[in-house]
Amino acid sequence: MLWSLNRGAPASTAFFGDLADVGLIRVKVGWHPQRRVRILYGAMPAQAYKGKECVCQFRKGICDQTCVKDMMNTPFYIACLKLRGRSCLVVGAGDIALEKVEGLLACDADIVILAPEAQGDLTKLAAEGSIEWIQREYEPSDLEGRFMVIAATNDSEVNIGVYNDAEKRAMLANVVDVPPLCNFILPAIVRTGPLAIAISTAGASPALAKRMKREISELFGEQYAELALMLNEARGWAKGTLPTYQDRKAFFEEIVNGDTDPVELLRNGDRQAVLDLIEQAKVNHTPAAV
Repeated sequence: MLWSLNRGAPASTAFFGDLADVGLIRVKVGWHPQRRVRILYGAMPAQAYKGKECVCQFRKGICDQTCVKDMMNTPFYIACLKLRGRSCLVVGAGDIALEKVEGLLACDADIVILAPEAQGDLTKLAAEGSIEWIQREYEPSDLEGRFMVIAATNDSEVNIGVYNDAEKRAMLANVVDVPPLCNFILPAIVRTGPLAIAISTAGASPALAKRMKREISELFGEQYAELALMLNEARGWAKGTLPTYQDRKAFFEEIVNGDTDPVELLRNGDRQAVLDLIEQAKVNHTPAAV
C-alpha cells in the first residue's frame, strides 16, 4: 500500500532513518521512483474530512464535504455477492489492504493485489498461492477481466484514476474511506456459520459500526447459526409438501416464533427438543390429502 507524504520534500524532512511515527501508527518510509514523492507503507488511508486536503474527484483543494453531503440520504441497495471464482483486484498492499483481502478470501474470491511492495502477511499469502501479487504500479488495463476493484491507497490521483477507470467499465469499485470514490460500500459483517449480518452507517461512523458488530455478534451467536442449518434441512420437506408460500411461511413461523423458543432450547444444549419441535410442526401443517 502506498501513502504519499510531504510531496517534493527533501529526503531528511520529518523522517529518522527508514521509520517515522505518524499519529499512533508506526510506518515504513520509502521513495516513489516515478512520482518523486515520499511514500509510506502501512499508514491509514485518506478520508473525506472537512478542512483536510481534498482526496476525491472534485479536487477542491481543502475538503468542504461537498462529495459526501448526500451520503446520509442515499438509499443503498443491500445485496450479498457471490465472489467464488471471480477475479477481484486490490490496489495497495498494506495493513488496510490485508483487511480487505482477508474479507475476500472468506468468500473464496480469486484475489490479485497490485503494489510494488507489500506488508508481511500479504507476501506470505502470495508465496503460498492464496493470492496473486503483481509487483508494480497501477495501470488502467489492470481492470480488464475483473469483477471488482478495491483501492487501498492514499494517493488521491491513483484513487481517482482507479474509480474513473472502473466506472467506464461498469464494474464494482471501492476506494477505502473515500465515499465519493465508491459505487458500493463495505459494511461491517458478523459471520456465524451460514448467518451473515451486515451493519452500515453509510460512512458516518466506522467506529460505531464496529461497536454494533461486536454487540450483534454477542446477541446472535452459535445457536442462531445452528437453528438456521436445522431449518434449512426442513426446507426440502416444506417445498415438497406445502403447496403455497403462505403455507410454508406459517410452518416456519410456528417453529421459530411459537410458544417454545428453539434458540433457548439450543442454548440449553437440547438439540433433540428442537428436532421434535420441527417434527410436530410438520404434523400440524401437513395437508389432509398428503
